[in-house]
Amino acid sequence: MMFRPLLGSLLIALTLLVGTLPAAAQLFETRAKQAYLVDADTGTVLFAKNENDQVPPASLAKLMTMEVVFNAIESGRLTLDDTFQVSENAWRTGGAASRTSTMFAELKSSIRLEDLIRGVIVQSANDGCIIIAEGMAGSEDNFARLMTERAHAIGLTNSVFGNSTGLPHPDSKVTMKDLVTLARHIQTTYPQFYKYYSEPDFTWNKIKQRNRNPLLGLDIGVDGLKTGFTEESGYGIVSSIKRDGRRLFLAMSGMASLRERAEEARKILEWGIRAFDRKQLFEEGETIAEVGVYGGENPAIMKAKGPVDILLPITYPDRLTARITYHWPLRAPLEAGAEIGVLKVYIGDTLSQETPLFAVNSVSKGTLHSQALDALLELAQFWR
Repeated sequence: MMFRPLLGSLLIALTLLVGTLPAAAQLFETRAKQAYLVDADTGTVLFAKNENDQVPPASLAKLMTMEVVFNAIESGRLTLDDTFQVSENAWRTGGAASRTSTMFAELKSSIRLEDLIRGVIVQSANDGCIIIAEGMAGSEDNFARLMTERAHAIGLTNSVFGNSTGLPHPDSKVTMKDLVTLARHIQTTYPQFYKYYSEPDFTWNKIKQRNRNPLLGLDIGVDGLKTGFTEESGYGIVSSIKRDGRRLFLAMSGMASLRERAEEARKILEWGIRAFDRKQLFEEGETIAEVGVYGGENPAIMKAKGPVDILLPITYPDRLTARITYHWPLRAPLEAGAEIGVLKVYIGDTLSQETPLFAVNSVSKGTLHSQALDALLELAQFWR
């Protein structure tokens, strides 16, 4: 397919008809105000509802707290055997005196980092978060800045963290899309630590507390990650399920009760596993498009780095389409391997997948005649 637009420096969209799907599936409905469900392997967006709304994170912020800790361990700045002191601030703000989620850390005691991690993940311990924050950054405010900086570095573009716990703070905002990005990052980057999210219980200070994730005990394949609640945003959850050779990641918020959260999360995860089939759109090495290169002797051939697969609803009334977007003009010389576009796949009106596209071939500058002709055509287009 050859496509040679001459429209100045603009974002060009080339639409490809990939296929037509059979009719009549029902769209999934949920009582959650915000939700985002993604297939881990293909990156297919299976469901999206207000996924870019910014909401208070509640205890879902603890996922970011743990990412900062895991990154510090991975880089060698910390070890699981490092110990942290329990300050009066941590004890009063997040400990037994606070009447919030706590691991009941004793004032002025020392606790191993691994125990703090398990307290935060399994027991949602606010005292554990503050102890870690003060030990790593000197204060919770400093640690919150580290959280936000780290969040932006790993692709959480619309989230800000005001503290390590998720307790109400005017600066703290997250989106469901960002939380799924974070959950996927934790699972793939730190598999040695991800196991903590499936622990059924943890005992500290002779007090045994069960994991607050209501889906772990249902035997449906859920192995993480976190629940949260605030008066403003309602009940939320970030979860992952691995079953039938597939893994899905889910973030939901805005539910009205513990029971509703458990029911809605279970329903959408099981729907995501059962209601989709995998389809290959392009084989590995298959040409996806050819596009003109301004001043070049030949067009650029666009391919993905591997096969392009997507999960499709078993039944769905709309057409499946793909659009290639790139900034014109692509200018010669162009090196092979350069990223020059994006393949965007839509199911109906929903953007379900984005895949970077790369130039397979190098494109040298053409003859003076061809360069002049490109310039003349572009000038003519400009003055139309």
